Amino acid sequence: MRLLLSLCLSLLFATAYAQTGEVDMEYYLPKDITYNPNIPTPESVIGYTPGEWHVSHDKLSEYMRTLAAASDRMTIENRGTTFEGRPILLLTVTSPSNHANIDNIKKEHLKLVEDGSASLNTENMPIVVYQGLSIHGNEPSGANAGLVAAYYLAAAQGQKIDELLKNTVILFDPSFNPDGLQRFAYWANTNKSININPDPQDREYDEVWPGGRTNHYWFDMNRDWLPVQLPESRARIATFHDWYPNILTDHHEMGSNSSFFFQPGIQSRTHPLTPALNQELTKQIGNYHAKALDKIGSFYYTEESFDDFYYGKGSTFPDINGGIGILFEQGSSRGHAQETVNGLLEFPFTIRNQFTAILSTLDAAQGMRKQLLDYQRDFFKNARGEEKGGAYVFGNEKDAATAYHLAEVLKRHKIKVHDVKGSFRESGKNFKSGYSYIVPKNQRQSRLIKAMFEKRTKFQDSLFYDISAWSFPLAFGLDFSENASLSNAGNEIQDLKMRTPKNVSQSNYAYLMEWHEYYAPKALNMILEKGLRAKVAMETFSLAGTSYDYGTIMIPVQNQELSASEMGAFLNKVAQEAHIDITAVATGLTEGIDLGSNQFRPLSPAKVAILVGEGTNSYDAGEIWHLFDTRYQMKITKLDVKDFNRADISKYTDIILPASYGAYDKTIADKLKGWVRNGGTLIGYRNVANWLENNKMLNIDFVKTENPAKNVTFEQRRDFSGAQVIGGAIFEANQDRSHPINFGYTNDKISLFRNTTIFVKADSTSYKNPIRYTKNPLQAGYISTINLEAIPETRPFVHQSSGRGEVILFTDNTNFRAFWYGTNKLLMNAIFFGDQM
Repeated sequence: MRLLLSLCLSLLFATAYAQTGEVDMEYYLPKDITYNPNIPTPESVIGYTPGEWHVSHDKLSEYMRTLAAASDRMTIENRGTTFEGRPILLLTVTSPSNHANIDNIKKEHLKLVEDGSASLNTENMPIVVYQGLSIHGNEPSGANAGLVAAYYLAAAQGQKIDELLKNTVILFDPSFNPDGLQRFAYWANTNKSININPDPQDREYDEVWPGGRTNHYWFDMNRDWLPVQLPESRARIATFHDWYPNILTDHHEMGSNSSFFFQPGIQSRTHPLTPALNQELTKQIGNYHAKALDKIGSFYYTEESFDDFYYGKGSTFPDINGGIGILFEQGSSRGHAQETVNGLLEFPFTIRNQFTAILSTLDAAQGMRKQLLDYQRDFFKNARGEEKGGAYVFGNEKDAATAYHLAEVLKRHKIKVHDVKGSFRESGKNFKSGYSYIVPKNQRQSRLIKAMFEKRTKFQDSLFYDISAWSFPLAFGLDFSENASLSNAGNEIQDLKMRTPKNVSQSNYAYLMEWHEYYAPKALNMILEKGLRAKVAMETFSLAGTSYDYGTIMIPVQNQELSASEMGAFLNKVAQEAHIDITAVATGLTEGIDLGSNQFRPLSPAKVAILVGEGTNSYDAGEIWHLFDTRYQMKITKLDVKDFNRADISKYTDIILPASYGAYDKTIADKLKGWVRNGGTLIGYRNVANWLENNKMLNIDFVKTENPAKNVTFEQRRDFSGAQVIGGAIFEANQDRSHPINFGYTNDKISLFRNTTIFVKADSTSYKNPIRYTKNPLQAGYISTINLEAIPETRPFVHQSSGRGEVILFTDNTNFRAFWYGTNKLLMNAIFFGDQM
């Protein structure tokens, strides 16, 4: 009877809201407590009650700052800015007495994760809860619920809230994704009608590309907790490791026809390094959510979907760091109200569910406080006992920058990293100081290190919500050994710095720059943009006792726009900014090709465009934009597909086609064909392979696979089909280092990230297969048997000339999530050396 009454009241509210668009704070807040009238309500600051409009990040920030100024329970800090300059805010919420002792509380809490924690008494220790909202900007109920939750935490009065704040430190992150939230709020609000229209076909519920899910460069930031490549991620990871929260909540939305999900997820898809007790505690916490949602009559489900496998998600990252990550997924109104199979779904209803889960999490933290604190202490104590000694070592004797960037990621996770004491050889590879790093196995973060470095190929389940492999040494393309001796370790690195290159001496003849270093493309772009002539070596040679590899860049001194002295000064600037060595030489006579040889081919400045817009894969496009703009400081023009046929593309040397969902049509193909014949280089990714082949721009012989659906029931059909997907695994390929696509690589093998089932047969002419999967290519991750049989000795790279131009295809993503440093250079080689192929 009580449930029926609740549902009837909800229906009445829904009808009223849909007609008026108005809502009252009483709809959200618990009725059994009083509220401090001196604390400003959201309406008094932002001008409306949460749920009437979608809060923009600027208004959200304004309210959080106002609350912090008005309440002695709150402090606020700005931890940095997004790419668009928005603040990355954090509220710390606890009792006034705890605030007065906050440094000591943090110090005592951190002792739980340190050696010697076994004797710590957790009886009276506050628990730490990190509550983070709307990491996907177009899943806004979390951030909008944050307005209500922050008010409640500041204004609620009585014994219950006093006990909560006495025993809890709440790290309250009102918006994980400020740029995306702002973008979506603009869309939803500008398309809202006075008379709210719940028709799902209304423009309000179909935001324009790329949508508000992602950040400025179109990254899904809920995949960046482990790589930590984005400013928003760096801020929250710094907070996480500054506190090591016991619970971290991550509030999301899902399809409108769904109800509400909370973890645990599907148990067979939990990462094996996560302790079983973690999932048991997650389930216990779930009982608090169930009780709270039952009370307001909201439906929910658990353990049927989502998982805890990839540690780069917010709900899973805490699990490898001694905490409990909780994912919440609310059926989304995607605007202000939508018709669904469950009836009318209003924005305020989604906010109320998220707010209810925020409070039930805090109830769980109270009820399970000592249990969770003890779990955290035992997690790190047991982790230390698992590793007795030894170390990992990684590096590249020709590329200091890439090794540095992996060390940088480890340091962000508070992992101890040491310099190499002196050059040594391990597992057939050379490791030298400044180019290599040693990571002791026996340290606080031993489990996290294992998770980052492992190459797992055996799995309990064949379905994954996200990628199944992310081995960082493979992703960064580094030499690596897990059997190094600590005797080779130098001092622990406290202040990690990138290697400083040598000053460039002046030459009156020429300069040489090898192509191995990660930032060599940045240096070359600076040189060509300056108007200087440069050439690339198509063969190896030696000069003055130094061997120079394929792809070495030669810059002659004579007949340039700069004088010899000006050139020396400019190239020194290039070397310092790109962290790369440039060597002055006084003669062109070498062992091998001389510097005047025709095997030094002239290079031209790159003018690059990329197709974006409706139907293109925004993740893939954003990764490329980010690579050019933030790593190599190269301009890249974003051409919208809807305007492409009107665009003047004759000015571009290269055009990139990211993966798409039907964005490219025959008119685009016809225009690009003429542009390629006139000398352009077209570079396609992933499923663009099919489009290039269908439009006769590449001759591709695909390996066909069949879905062997035998003895599969109707119930099993979806899981069986899902198991044939390569959601993200790592494969080894052979490289012909003499081919321009492989310039700069020092090994004859490369690790490629793959999340497609596009397999291309090798060409009968061997040199046309400069990158080719090995006979046993799987290095890490899951792949079905039928696909594992199809992939060996296929080729992930296809090149074909057409007229004066080139068409290039990568079946794999060379720029995955900004942390696949090891294959970024493949795209740069296609850009700078495409016409040398």
